Amino acid sequence: MADKVVRSDLEWQQTLTPEQYEVTRRKGTERPFSGKYSKHGKRGVYNCVCCGNVLFSSETKFDSGTGWPSFWSPISEESITAAVDTSQGMTRTEVMCNRCNAHLGHVFGDGPPPTGLRYCMNSVALDFTEQD
Repeated sequence: MADKVVRSDLEWQQTLTPEQYEVTRRKGTERPFSGKYSKHGKRGVYNCVCCGNVLFSSETKFDSGTGWPSFWSPISEESITAAVDTSQGMTRTEVMCNRCNAHLGHVFGDGPPPTGLRYCMNSVALDFTEQD
C-alpha cells in the first residue's frame, strides 16, 4: 500500500464536494438508493474518493437490497480498517480507508457466502475504475 495520506480539515474541504466531505470526513451517510453505485454493474475496481486507494472489486459486489453498494470482501484486508461505532444508539463496525482514514460505511454479518459479510458502502465515498 502507498504511504498514508494526511491532510488538514481545510484541505479536505477544498478537495472534496460537500457531500463527499460530509460522508468521508464527518462520518455521514448518503440516503439509500441515492448513490450512483447502488445498482452499478460494470466490471472494475472501486477506489477511495479521497486518496485513490483500491478498496473493492466488482467481482465481490452483490445486490443486498439495502440501497447502498455492498461487497462480500475487500480487495485486501490491508486496504481497509475497522472500528467499533456506537453512534445513533447502535453498535456497528465502521469501515474506513486504511490509507487516509476516510469513512466508507459499515460491515455487517448478514452477507452471502463465502464470507457471510456485507460491506455496506456509501457511493459518494467511492470512485470506480472500469476494467475490460
